Amino acid sequence: MTSAARPEGLTAYISVTAAYWAFMLTDGALRMLVLLHFHGLGFSPVQLAYLFLLYEVAGILTNLSAGWIAARFGLTKTLYAGLGIQVLALLALACLSTEWSVTTSVIFVMAVQGASGVAKDLAKMSSKSAVKLLAPTGQGGLFRWVAALTGSKNAVKGLGFLLGAALLGILGFVPSVLSMAVVLAAILAGVALTMPPGLPTGRKDAKFSEVFSKDPNVNWLSFARVFLFGARDVWFVVGIPIYFYAVLSDGTEAGNRAAFFAIGSFMAVWTILYGAVQAAAPKLLKAATRPQARIVAAAKAWTGALIALPAALALLVLLSDGPSPWLTTALVLGLLAFGAIFAVNSSLHSYLILAFTSGERVTMDVGFYYMANAAGRLLGTLLSGLSYQVGGLPACLGTAALLLVISRFGAGKLDRKDPVLA
Repeated sequence: MTSAARPEGLTAYISVTAAYWAFMLTDGALRMLVLLHFHGLGFSPVQLAYLFLLYEVAGILTNLSAGWIAARFGLTKTLYAGLGIQVLALLALACLSTEWSVTTSVIFVMAVQGASGVAKDLAKMSSKSAVKLLAPTGQGGLFRWVAALTGSKNAVKGLGFLLGAALLGILGFVPSVLSMAVVLAAILAGVALTMPPGLPTGRKDAKFSEVFSKDPNVNWLSFARVFLFGARDVWFVVGIPIYFYAVLSDGTEAGNRAAFFAIGSFMAVWTILYGAVQAAAPKLLKAATRPQARIVAAAKAWTGALIALPAALALLVLLSDGPSPWLTTALVLGLLAFGAIFAVNSSLHSYLILAFTSGERVTMDVGFYYMANAAGRLLGTLLSGLSYQVGGLPACLGTAALLLVISRFGAGKLDRKDPVLA
């Protein structure tokens, strides 16, 4: 491909991005709906974490096989499958009954969230792999396109958090998930009708064993990704929402609704900021003129810059006399700063996995890499509930700092030689 994108490639990129946006809007809304709805029903932090565990386990298994499935059957089929499964998951969740026991409810929601996890990672792997094949190769084109897709996706997911909290407060749980299912089904139909040709249709000789990379850079980057995302989700999934709910809610119905909106707004702003910084990362890092070896080296430096923030916030909460307006403000500002630096780290990783792979192996390596991403989310989700149960928010934030130290070690193992942009 030349350094300029072909018109059909740009059209396909826009179609893939639109499909991914639609998916992530419902994904963010669904996460917030489930978290706040079941917290309102009296679920403990550990029980809330259980609701999302199968989602992350499904992500690990899906990503391990999705690269091979896409290589064999084609990227458009895996993208459509992801959207379709999410529609079915939303419809299934509408069948949840308040008359069920806690155990039955947890098992049912875990199963539905597992299906949603399969859907999310099929859509993600398909979209990210498509960028490698469609992006122009000159003057940082790959970094710009993957940053634009990833950054905009996270901004949309942030809006989804806000949408989920708003729908829960206005419509209630069941009408909310049904309305999202209808909208997503309509978008799936529209994208399927307008998607231009150009993406790989698959090769029948693709072997499952090809999923496991022999490239040390791919493996070390995947290792670093596990602990980077574990460090985010250890406070993001359960710790911060439940802490803010305890601080902001006065126990009345109106107070609970106000707390829902406040929590949803914070998580939306955090994720939108995260997405905006991701999209700006190529300019921030001067990727168009910077040697590839220096971009590789930056992955270690930016992870190191992130470690101090959760450690400082953990100490701040631990030494405080309890919740107060100034402490809440400090947490909000500190976590927004965490989000900005985390976004640069995430954008670097998303670029490097595509830079390290080749066009022939792109779905395999991206699938393996996002398997590591899902493993990190699983680790963070589990530790979020456990650490909050044991030591509250300080334990969540302190654990995040430790996970980042491990991630920095993995990033330091990357080869600084220029990756081959095949």
